[in-house]
Amino acid sequence: MRKCKTDALDAVFAEIAKSSLLYIPTDTEKGAEYKKWSDGMKMSNALNTVRSPKDFFFPQTEDLMEFKVNGKEIEVIDTRSEKEDFVVFGVRACDVKSFEILDRVFLIDPCDSYYANRREHSTIVSVACTRPVETCFCQTFGIDAAAPEGDVSCWKTDSEVYFKANTPKGEALLAKLEGITVDADDKDVTAQQEKTREIMKKLPLAELSADKFGAGKTEEFFNAPEWDELSESCLGCGTCTFVCPTCQCYDIKDYNTGHGVIRFRCWDSCMYSDFTKMAHGNPRLTQKERFRQRFMHKLVYYPSNNDGLFSCVGCGRCLAKCPISMNIVKVMKTIGKSE
Repeated sequence: MRKCKTDALDAVFAEIAKSSLLYIPTDTEKGAEYKKWSDGMKMSNALNTVRSPKDFFFPQTEDLMEFKVNGKEIEVIDTRSEKEDFVVFGVRACDVKSFEILDRVFLIDPCDSYYANRREHSTIVSVACTRPVETCFCQTFGIDAAAPEGDVSCWKTDSEVYFKANTPKGEALLAKLEGITVDADDKDVTAQQEKTREIMKKLPLAELSADKFGAGKTEEFFNAPEWDELSESCLGCGTCTFVCPTCQCYDIKDYNTGHGVIRFRCWDSCMYSDFTKMAHGNPRLTQKERFRQRFMHKLVYYPSNNDGLFSCVGCGRCLAKCPISMNIVKVMKTIGKSE
């Protein structure tokens, strides 16, 4: 483990930026957002960013390829340009866990080379939480906010910042910081972790459990009568899916530029009426069916296909952003009939 003084964090950022693009969460008018670091930029102390860091690997829109037509000949052009290494600093434990969920979607055969390319070039530096809030429930899914994963784990105290490498990428990054950091023991880190875990125990959702959900529960929950009332007020706006760090649905479209065609993909939402529109139409014709699909996927379908891993990390973004305050917690309590 290594450490540096808190006021040396700018020097850490500057050293990282010498060899890699660096992104940190910083305060904006819209809340904390990840921005490319520049000299003088201050790291946000907000618990979490408005949008999750999945944007770095699965952006909201991205060009896939371009087609040039010349008579009967069609040229296919690979438009990818991401070749530089980059570091994402300040990722919370819940968001780090979301990368594992996305990896199981995009890195399985056939591998999504666009996503894989970004993952290969990235280094994730996580930061432990010290002030979790009422919307947090990461512990429901076995995530420890005080011990985030990632290539490098980081803990910030009032006077010092601690770093621990977890992967070869993390070791390579800390090697670059040897002139700024010094060896450290984990005494202060352990004390901070204990405080954070005590706070987590006192939060409103501390007792929320996912034990009633998981693989093999489709028949038990699919026809539950509670879906009618739960979905009745849903606007189908898709806000929950757009702030969610684990949602991975997308659409692929072609755009005629007038001198060729660009094929791109963009985020989509299972909450939309035109989602997965096929030749015969949308297989889920009602908002109830679309609403049910979202939460059954998080709590039943995904764990059924991924060794019991849930497709929710308890980040709380959907609790904070849903305009009608309908979220996965209410679904779990109602469908699972828990307090």
